Amino acid sequence: MATQAQIQPKRPPRSFFDRDVQALFWQVVVVGLVLGLGAFLVRNTLVNLESRHIQTGYGFLWRESGFEIGESLIDYSPASTYGRAILVGLLNTLYVASVGIVLATVLGILVGIGTLSRNWLIAKITGGYIHLLRNIPVLLQIILWYTILINDRFLPGPRQAGSFLGTYLTQRGLYFPIPDGHPGWYAGFAGLIVAVIVSLLLGAWARRRQEATGKQMPTGRISAILVIGLPLIAWAAFGAPTTLSAPELRGFNFVGGGHLSPEFVAVLFGLTVYTSAFIGEIVRSGILSVPKGQIEAARALGLREGVILRKVTLPQALRTIIPPLTSQYLNLTKNSSLAVAIGYPDLVNTTGTTINQTGQAIEGVSIIMLIYLVISLITAGLMNWYNKRMQLIER
Repeated sequence: MATQAQIQPKRPPRSFFDRDVQALFWQVVVVGLVLGLGAFLVRNTLVNLESRHIQTGYGFLWRESGFEIGESLIDYSPASTYGRAILVGLLNTLYVASVGIVLATVLGILVGIGTLSRNWLIAKITGGYIHLLRNIPVLLQIILWYTILINDRFLPGPRQAGSFLGTYLTQRGLYFPIPDGHPGWYAGFAGLIVAVIVSLLLGAWARRRQEATGKQMPTGRISAILVIGLPLIAWAAFGAPTTLSAPELRGFNFVGGGHLSPEFVAVLFGLTVYTSAFIGEIVRSGILSVPKGQIEAARALGLREGVILRKVTLPQALRTIIPPLTSQYLNLTKNSSLAVAIGYPDLVNTTGTTINQTGQAIEGVSIIMLIYLVISLITAGLMNWYNKRMQLIER
């Protein structure tokens, strides 16, 4: 009886012209060329830097910067290091991007729903909003809003500005009262954060309870009581302060209170309206992807249109909306680098100034690339996690 090894045909010897050998060969060649090109560029860069006596490395981050930054969320002075200057720019970028994402999402959802409104005027206005704003480059929009904000034909100077509830809108920005540094205000703000977190956890628990038992829980009322009551209790427990830091005109400008610069407002407004136009179109297409039978069945049950939108349409549309929405969040964050065109001290601006003073161009650009890469990966990871939670689970 022949063994299995005897009955199996012998494989012919491999030839250079075999498909598998060719595929492996060309992959090795391409990888070798890429590595060789990379090695050549690195060596050429190091030789050029050495010939120009330019120091390499990231040691400059701990040297004194010596330049001012107009806006900073943390303490900064010209005596601070270059590393802290870059950190200031990073925080400013995260600030304008995070606020812009929230505002663009809210505005985009409203615009997207408005395009499907039965009201002819609302549908045409929101449709025109989308088609107009998403076809104008965001850089031009930022420059337009900045030009309007600093033009004396639209806004007055600090000395000519009128007060509205202690708030002043001028060419130099928006000045408004803010709570002073009393512990009661901090306690109230902490109470608000705790109340929001508890409300979210309560809502998640109530949904699981309803799925298991069918019993509903008035989470809306309970959350409203928590969000209003807990901050008030914390505020009252720490002295119930009522004093505010209000802006006062001294010399040629205001002192005290809160301040939003024209640069920040122009960048925020430009990024928000531009991105909201794309989000509006995404929301519109997501709603249209929901089968009409779902909406007709909800109407047959006697549900109101608002309830149908919240409970039937949007939850199903989210599965279509979230993936392209992630791209818009990433685009908004990266488009914030255009703020350098109007002087807003974002990451690109502060790092660019650092490069001009130190000559460490390669290191500075690598820092910008790495930071934007990390921000994008974190944003995409969070959105992908949320997208998986919203997907249907097959049984």
